[in-house]
Amino acid sequence: MNSAYILSFLVFSPLLGILILVFVPKTQESVIKLIGFLATLPALILSLIIYFQYRAGTDLSDYAEHIRWIKFGNFQDPNLFTIDYELGLDGFSLVMIVLTAVLSTLAAIASIHMKKEWKGYFMLFLLLEIGMLGVFVSGNLILFFIFFEITLISTFFLVGKWGYFEKEKAAYSFLIYNGLGSAVLLIVIMVLFSRTGTSNIAQLTKLLSADGRETLLPISESARFGLLAALLIAFGVKLPIFPLHRWMLRVHVEAPPPVVMLHSGILLKIGAFGLIRFGMGIFPKQFSKLAGLIAVLGVVNLLYGAFLAFVQKDFKMVLAYSSISHMGIVLIGLGALNEAGIQGAIFQVVSHGLISALLFFLVGAFYERVETSFISNLGGMAKAMPLAAGFLLAGAMASLGLPGMSGFVSEFMAFLGLFEERPLLAAVGAIGIIMTAVYLLRAVLGITYGRAQRDFAGVMDLRAVEIVPALALMGLIVLIGVYPAVLAAPLKTTLETILLGIGG
Repeated sequence: MNSAYILSFLVFSPLLGILILVFVPKTQESVIKLIGFLATLPALILSLIIYFQYRAGTDLSDYAEHIRWIKFGNFQDPNLFTIDYELGLDGFSLVMIVLTAVLSTLAAIASIHMKKEWKGYFMLFLLLEIGMLGVFVSGNLILFFIFFEITLISTFFLVGKWGYFEKEKAAYSFLIYNGLGSAVLLIVIMVLFSRTGTSNIAQLTKLLSADGRETLLPISESARFGLLAALLIAFGVKLPIFPLHRWMLRVHVEAPPPVVMLHSGILLKIGAFGLIRFGMGIFPKQFSKLAGLIAVLGVVNLLYGAFLAFVQKDFKMVLAYSSISHMGIVLIGLGALNEAGIQGAIFQVVSHGLISALLFFLVGAFYERVETSFISNLGGMAKAMPLAAGFLLAGAMASLGLPGMSGFVSEFMAFLGLFEERPLLAAVGAIGIIMTAVYLLRAVLGITYGRAQRDFAGVMDLRAVEIVPALALMGLIVLIGVYPAVLAAPLKTTLETILLGIGG
């Protein structure tokens, strides 16, 4: 397949679905839902084609796109102070676009439960997919920021319009926290652009990972630490890092399940992607000096999320605090600053994306039938919904790190990396792994085999259309668990580049 402009087609393919939906009457529920689902397929197909072409030997640089766009001033160097339309791939971004495309398609299937204003919902849903795909293939910081803002705006309306009881509070909390994070990120981008004359990510990595003498204006060591700290705040809000996490709890509880699938599976991971791509990539020396602090923040996240998940009565809140805890494992891996740790962090990004999407999908299926997500009110669901209960238990086993599933691979490598560098801190963090098993088994067993508080007679198990997302997600979780090379192969070059930058 011709690689020219394939990334542009991939990123903007959902736009075709939006344009078609404009002309569909808003009362045609089944037609709108079908178009919304079909519009996610081109990105899925193209991302898989790129992945398999790469595994067959195609160089990812063949997919790069570069078109002249905006120029400021008239300098002797034609590349100074230009903002171009640049798309590109490396192993990490390839993995992320495949994950995004897969979860978008499965979340579109999960959207069958949406009960109102389907046309507006799917138009925003597809706009969100464009933003997510664009973030991971952007070749410069300005383009990255534009796509980043598209995800913010579309998510705000999806939560505020189609969420549950306190949807407006959740939406505005999301907007305020993430808006402030975006403002900090924009300041960093403008400083780098004004000092270097470029927003190209590869060029910035080359200039700032060295001594910085080649930059247009010098950037002192203290300024670099300040810019890195600003990036930690900007992406720490998105990840989220304690104590910048309160907004995320509301979104996970109040947003509709398909949106939470994408939020927990992809949008939170933009924070990790940004820390790795820009924090470690552009400021490797400064990042290595802050590695200990990042590892400590990871352990705090892990323990804080785990202990608070244990006392929650609402299963949505259990999963929300679980996400905070599992993002701590990402920070632990990055803080280890070695190959095992960084690879474990990236594996955790993908693994948690799949596992959290599966668990929130099942929560949505329960809520659709019995209109509650409280553990005590769901007791005895295994009798009424044995298939859903089975997927729920399997998803919990993956989340707590059962061998043979993706969670085990990511957690093992992240902690292996930290034990090599900071064994005492890793030993403290391991308490969080124990607590993960405690709170997940408590919640899941309470739902499946707990004392029934109500009669579930007549409650249907998963329908055929609902089995597809659950089975697909479970299959991918097991695939990564038993054959980690499916992720390790694309990430090899990315890891080598990162380790070279930090002197590993």
